[in-house]
Amino acid sequence: MEGIFMYKKSIEELVNNNVINVKVLGDAGEVFYEMALEMIEEINKNNKEGRRTVFICPVGPTGQYPIFVRLVNKNKISLKNVWFINMDEYMIDEKTPISKDHELSFRGFMEKSVYSKIDSDLVMPENQRIFPEVGNEQKVMETIEKLGGVDICFGGIGINGHIAFNEPPEPNEVCTAEEFKNRTTRVLNISRETRTINAVGSLGGAIQDMPKMCITIGMKEILSARKIKLYCFRDWHGAIVREGIFGERTAACPLSLLRDHADVEITLTSNAAKMPY
Repeated sequence: MEGIFMYKKSIEELVNNNVINVKVLGDAGEVFYEMALEMIEEINKNNKEGRRTVFICPVGPTGQYPIFVRLVNKNKISLKNVWFINMDEYMIDEKTPISKDHELSFRGFMEKSVYSKIDSDLVMPENQRIFPEVGNEQKVMETIEKLGGVDICFGGIGINGHIAFNEPPEPNEVCTAEEFKNRTTRVLNISRETRTINAVGSLGGAIQDMPKMCITIGMKEILSARKIKLYCFRDWHGAIVREGIFGERTAACPLSLLRDHADVEITLTSNAAKMPY
């Protein structure tokens, strides 16, 4: 019954909750534009002040990137003092990331759809395009510390509340909320729930072809960001967002642990904000 009550929270109750800022827009196009605009405004502000910009960036959602690229090129916005720290990548096994040429590769996506599309005199140098690396997992946190922190962590929310690929602990795994919050970059198995929902979005439901492993930055890197901004446009987001905000604070729903952060905002489409049932 407690779960039913949680999912019955209205859009008004969702927006007016007192733990995480929630904003509801119209369709997915509005959400993607909002995300791209947040990126552009932060870069413009820091460029004007002579400061570097450091973002943690997802590949999912991705609809913001064509808008971001167009605005950068149209307005001649320099990214020379910008760092993109990408969240994660699929793995073949514990030591081998999928090829950049693979259709599911996040590294490949960023190269083909973002970096190569930005004018060469505007795009950031390659050493400012960071991905988590197997065998050098500490690189992400070391980079964050060296750069003086992350301005904004952008991202989405997974079907089980994961941020990046920080999957909830297995049912038989003992892990407190505080322990989970301190997990850093690592290789891990992807849950069947995540593989299923990602297969629907990426491979037409071909779950057997979805990778079973990934490398991801940890909750510690995410929570270190000065701001966290999450964007949701799937109809099923209505349930997990409510669980993260109104449910138990637990590692079983990683989103719920963001309630400890001082500056978190979730932006939803009108469909994603609706009550699940």
